[in-house]
Amino acid sequence: MSNFPNRRWLVIPASQVENVDFSQVLEGSAESLRYSLDNSKTFIKYEVYELLEDDTKVIVNPETGETETITIPAGVYGRPSIYQEGMIEYNHAEILELLATEEWTNPVKENL
Repeated sequence: MSNFPNRRWLVIPASQVENVDFSQVLEGSAESLRYSLDNSKTFIKYEVYELLEDDTKVIVNPETGETETITIPAGVYGRPSIYQEGMIEYNHAEILELLATEEWTNPVKENL
């Protein structure tokens, strides 16, 4: 089981960093991002909440005093505005595997 079950990572082109709303992600600024070795990509992380089925509640409208029914549809909530349908979100294990590749980490050279 992951230590971060609701955390997701999203790899984006470095050219899109200016479009990241840092109030929606767990990094504080563009300067705190890690980049691929060729500086063409970076990633952001954020927390999501997955609602598996519609959630219907009956509430009292505080302004009118009338009873209202609201429904929150099933889905994933908490994605940053830079996210677009079809982008690949990584979980903790998947992002660690990606970051261990030669695209993101210099290979260790053994001294012989």
